[in-house]
Amino acid sequence: MLCRSADDIPPGPGLVYEPKWDGFRCIVFRTGDSIHLESRNSLPLQRYFPELLAPLRAALPEQAVVDGEIVIAGPHGLDFDALQLRLHPAESRVRMLAAESPATFIAFDLLAMGDEDLRGEPLAERTARLHAELTPNPQVALTPQTIDSAEAASWFDRYEGAGCDGVVAKPLDSTYRSGDRGWIKVKHLRTVDAVVGGYRRDLKVEAVASLLLGLYDTEGVLHHVGHTASFSAAERRDLLVRLRPLEGGTSFGAGRTPGGPSRWTRGRETDWVAVRPELVCEVAFDHLQGNRFRHASRFLRWRPDKAAADCGYDQLLPPHPFDLEAILAPAG
Repeated sequence: MLCRSADDIPPGPGLVYEPKWDGFRCIVFRTGDSIHLESRNSLPLQRYFPELLAPLRAALPEQAVVDGEIVIAGPHGLDFDALQLRLHPAESRVRMLAAESPATFIAFDLLAMGDEDLRGEPLAERTARLHAELTPNPQVALTPQTIDSAEAASWFDRYEGAGCDGVVAKPLDSTYRSGDRGWIKVKHLRTVDAVVGGYRRDLKVEAVASLLLGLYDTEGVLHHVGHTASFSAAERRDLLVRLRPLEGGTSFGAGRTPGGPSRWTRGRETDWVAVRPELVCEVAFDHLQGNRFRHASRFLRWRPDKAAADCGYDQLLPPHPFDLEAILAPAG
């Protein structure tokens, strides 16, 4: 079951609201002592999260299928980088990371119990069965839920500091339909003023493919934080004319730089052109991963009124620091 995006939290009644977890979506299949973890793309995950197998055996009935999210809580909330580090081919490294930063499985739906296929039952019934059948422990939790849209709105603001992505709204009478976007997600969308420190060329035409964005740290060093490419064909050509007089200099030279060729780029051109850090633009982004944007940001406007040196990381501080355990404790 998938989500469609919305700009605002939809009002009830008839809806249940949950935090939107920033982790790996995971379906857990348990049959006796056998535990199989599967991603939304049907890839097995159990070798990457061995520390979850025993807690899931303790929490789930003998035969069940549960939908949920795997998360790792770090000192500053949910740590998506730590999740990605687990996807490593060396078993020894995976086990070392599992000991250093154990994962948690957060359950939010019960799809099967014994020989019963529950996907045709309404969500309200599946949720009641999940709460009755699952026994939470320190590494297996039930997601918090509310039918109060005002409380969900408060979660949207308060839980951002713990790394939650936003809020998900689900119809209480809905059945579970794989691949159907019957749930509604409302994600945080924040804005920041960033410095243009370089660009990537369009290899097919004389134009800019994307702008490379940076922010200054407290030492005055410019670090690459992401890119924006939300321009029309005409705007891309105009950008090249605008940027060429600024080419040269070090821009990101002393800080984190845009990535070069890697196993992810599969031979694609990744060269970039540095420009003097003089242009400032405002962009919108949905999530910060470490000290960079996880996804491409959306260009909003130029900021000729703002000095590049004023574009720092201080813009990105979470507004409401919050303890993840305090979110899970009421549900557990």
